[in-house]
Amino acid sequence: MTYSEFIAHHEMSIHIGFSFGVFTLMAVWELMAPRRSLTVSKVVRWTNNLGLVILNTAILRLLFPAAAVGVAMFTSAHGWGVLNHFAVPLPVAVVLSLVALDFIIYLQHVLMHAVPVLWRLHRVHHADPDYDVTTGSRFHPIEIVLSMLIKFAAIVVLGAPPLAVVIFEIILNAMSLFNHGNVRLPLGIDRVLRLIVVTPDMHRVHHSVEGNEANSNFGFNLSIWDRICGTYIDQPRKGHSAMTIGINDYREPRLVSWLPGILALPFLGEVKGYAINRREWSTPEDK
Repeated sequence: MTYSEFIAHHEMSIHIGFSFGVFTLMAVWELMAPRRSLTVSKVVRWTNNLGLVILNTAILRLLFPAAAVGVAMFTSAHGWGVLNHFAVPLPVAVVLSLVALDFIIYLQHVLMHAVPVLWRLHRVHHADPDYDVTTGSRFHPIEIVLSMLIKFAAIVVLGAPPLAVVIFEIILNAMSLFNHGNVRLPLGIDRVLRLIVVTPDMHRVHHSVEGNEANSNFGFNLSIWDRICGTYIDQPRKGHSAMTIGINDYREPRLVSWLPGILALPFLGEVKGYAINRREWSTPEDK
C-alpha cells in the first residue's frame, strides 16, 4: 500500500484521533490552570458549541466525502498545481505547502473581518461570550463550507501533496484548539513560543470587544504573518483577566450561547460599514 492509499483509507480516523486527543488535553489543562474565570455556564456553552461542531462535521462529510485530501490526491494524479508542474521533491513540497496554506488561512481570516457579508458569518465565532477550547471549533456552517472551498482552490493551485494536506489539517485543528484554550502559560514560555506559533494569550487579544484588538492577531498557527503584515498586538490594554470577550452588540444569551440563535446570528441586524476600520486607539487616556 502506497502512502497515498494509506492516507486515503485512514484520513478520517487520523484526523478524529488527533482532534480528540488535543481536545482532551486542553480541556484537562483548562480545569487545572485556567487563565480567566468563565462568565457563562460551561454546560450550556459546551453543549451548544459542540452541537455546532457535530452539525458542521455532518455537513462537510455530506457535501465533501473525500474532504481536502481527496482533492489533493486528484490534483496529484493529474499533475496540477505549481509544485507538480515543477516536480518539486516531496519533502520540499510538503514544507512549502504547509507554509503557503497557513498564509492563505491568515489571508482568509483577514477577509472574514474586512468584507461585511463574510463578517456576518464570522461573527458567530467572535460572539462567544467566553473563550475556551470549544471556541476554537465554533464556526457557522456556511463559513465552514466556504473555508473548505477556499482550501480546495489553494490545494489545486499549489499542487499540495496529500501528505502535506493531512499534516496541515491536523496542525490547523490542533492549533485552533490550543490557541483558543483558557489556559495559563508562564509568561517566559509564552514570549518564546509566540516567536514561532500563535499562543492562547496572543490569540485571545483577537477576541476582545475592542475594535482595534479584534482586528489584530489573525494567525492560527505561525505568528510571523501578523508580525510582517502589521496586524500584531502584544497584549490587550485591559489585561487578559479584565478584558471583555465577544461582540458589544451581541450579548443576549439566546443569540450567542444557544444553537438556534447561533445559527441565526448572521442573518440578524445590519453591518454598518466594514468590520475592519482604523486600528489606532485614540481615547484621551491613551494620548
